[in-house]
Amino acid sequence: MTASASASHKSSWIKPAAIGAAVLAIACGAGVAVFSRQQAPDVTFMSIDGQKISSQDLRGKVVMVNFWATSCATCVKEMPQMVETYNKFRKQGLEFVAVAMSYDPPNYVLNYAETRKLPFKVALDSGGDLAKQFGDVAMTPTTFVIGKDGKILKRYLGEPDFASLHALLQKSLSAG
Repeated sequence: MTASASASHKSSWIKPAAIGAAVLAIACGAGVAVFSRQQAPDVTFMSIDGQKISSQDLRGKVVMVNFWATSCATCVKEMPQMVETYNKFRKQGLEFVAVAMSYDPPNYVLNYAETRKLPFKVALDSGGDLAKQFGDVAMTPTTFVIGKDGKILKRYLGEPDFASLHALLQKSLSAG
């Protein structure tokens, strides 16, 4: 292969890779669900009020785990709808844990949770271990819906489409 042929051969994959990355970025920003039926990790959440919540305690329930940060504009924007979602489905047995990212100062998280009267459990991921165990969560918001069997039903990157999220929750909560 000549030097110019080699250079054009190397750059021929760059355009499709860039397009793929752009599509993924757009999909993530639009809150598109990425489907996965893997088992949720066995973890213990530490709530801001000092309560330990283990994934074993949540088995048999439909659970939403929302990784967020007080510095994340999309997280702050979606939080009122997360509260509405929880309030709509909690009587049917929905559990919800909002996990603050490791870089979020605990006093900011506590202040945010108190001033907005978040009705669900808020946990700190001080060492980043929870984010690692959930597949190296780096982007916020990232929300997992976990079925009664402990398997991940959906993972949302970005703000979810709340109508489809509600449909999934309704179906999951009413399932045997």
